[in-house]
Amino acid sequence: MTAPKPAVEWLTSVAPNPEACRWEWERNPLGVALLPAGKAWDVLILPGELGYPTLDVLTRILDQLGPVLVDFGDSRMGFFVPPGTAARWLGTGIRTAGAGTWIVVPYPGRATGGIRWLVPPDGSGTLTDPALLELAMHEAAAGLATEGEG
Repeated sequence: MTAPKPAVEWLTSVAPNPEACRWEWERNPLGVALLPAGKAWDVLILPGELGYPTLDVLTRILDQLGPVLVDFGDSRMGFFVPPGTAARWLGTGIRTAGAGTWIVVPYPGRATGGIRWLVPPDGSGTLTDPALLELAMHEAAAGLATEGEG
């Protein structure tokens, strides 16, 4: 399956050498690349048990989400948010990737044995609004608490 060219160009635009990154990424049998966060996006990393219900809430309120990654085993989910968000984020139990950090990113459209896209990038640069993400996390957490009481 061929990745949408705009998505690949958008992702590799943050690499120190985008052309070399794209060349290596397309030929890497694992289908992953290490890309710097903090330039075009930051990533908020939620535990899977909170991430999936949060994603459900977001898909009900937004027409278009920013990219979302999930790791092998669905234990962590990464929501792409605007650069600078990681430096200001204070959520307990939420990891961040921002300026000075790198993340493993799968090639869009290619199945990998580990990390994969739940919401692949479309190349437009759409990111998830951190305020909406936070509200969705609160709603999801409240839903989980209610389930736990039943």
